[in-house]
Amino acid sequence: MKAYLILEDGTVFTGNSFGARKEVISEIVFNTSMTGYLEILTDPSYAGQAVTMTYPLIGNYGICYQDMESRRAWPDGLIVREACPVASNFRNEDGLTRFLTDQGVPGISGIDTRALTKILREKGTMNGMITTDEAKIHDPSALEKIKAYRVTGVVKRVTCDTKEVYTPDMSRRPDIGFKPEFELRDSEVTETRYHIALMDFGAKKNITDSLLRRGCEVTVYPAETKADEIIASRPDGIMLSNGPGDPSECTDIIAELAKLYESDIPIFGICLGHQLMALAEGAKTEKMKYGHRGANHPVKDMATGRVYISTQNHGYMVKADTLPKEKAKVAFTNVNDGTVEGIEYLDKNVFTVQFHPEACGGPLDTGFLFDRFLNNIDKSRK
Repeated sequence: MKAYLILEDGTVFTGNSFGARKEVISEIVFNTSMTGYLEILTDPSYAGQAVTMTYPLIGNYGICYQDMESRRAWPDGLIVREACPVASNFRNEDGLTRFLTDQGVPGISGIDTRALTKILREKGTMNGMITTDEAKIHDPSALEKIKAYRVTGVVKRVTCDTKEVYTPDMSRRPDIGFKPEFELRDSEVTETRYHIALMDFGAKKNITDSLLRRGCEVTVYPAETKADEIIASRPDGIMLSNGPGDPSECTDIIAELAKLYESDIPIFGICLGHQLMALAEGAKTEKMKYGHRGANHPVKDMATGRVYISTQNHGYMVKADTLPKEKAKVAFTNVNDGTVEGIEYLDKNVFTVQFHPEACGGPLDTGFLFDRFLNNIDKSRK
């Protein structure tokens, strides 16, 4: 069956429908990763967006459910050049098409995804419709609906409903991290050494796993949990997770993070958590032209000059010139465009990064940041 992608500027791509048969309007973004499509599909940060994969062959190693980063798929749609019908992988449990069908995610294949990506790079991220109804191409009201779409309320949609507790023995799999700054920790620890409160703004499972493997008991809290409840639980440290949407929309969460900041509990923030903490401390964020989404983004540690390969997924950034100089400094920058990739707070035991140290981009280049967090906790105990 034919399918159509209609962009808000009137551009139309014709391809083939696969996955769920449904019509969606969404924000169209692109990801340059060559692998990891299952992790991308189950990353809550993509809620409210349809993802274009620039790599031409998607689905060739199938689906392994253990690798899911959350309980379900979150993107509104998947746009690919070729959806591989046959998977070759000893871990494969399912095909991409069936997975999308079961998850209610429509896909469109057979279009020139690199041409689409060039449009998004030149004109900026824009809205689009995935449909099998050819009449929508010539329907002015459809274009009006596409232009009117906004990504709102997505953190509330993706966060957990109730508090959840995970212990070190519940880690999905061990790994051996690359930790250049600190003494090597055990690759798999089963006893509890730390109690961590994880704020779930759309948390990926591997954030929890990265902590569990290092001997942490992790209590996951819904996004709008009050700071007083978290402080009263007396955690050793607080993690702020990734998540979707415009960070400035989360005004209630930002107010609670300001209280957590003043608690003197060590804090480590990732992606949306990084942005929200910056807003809580007086900085500003802005929407990027087309964002950073991929597994090969170079980031520079400003303290050492060392460059790491990182995985990223964000459409907003912290504006460097709005950071209060008396309390924060830029710790990492993006080598490609100079944007803020990390912040160190000078008056508190708090640091945050825009990229994903749990996502194995290098593949394990920046996993040491979890060890830095735990070392900060050790220092706070003395």
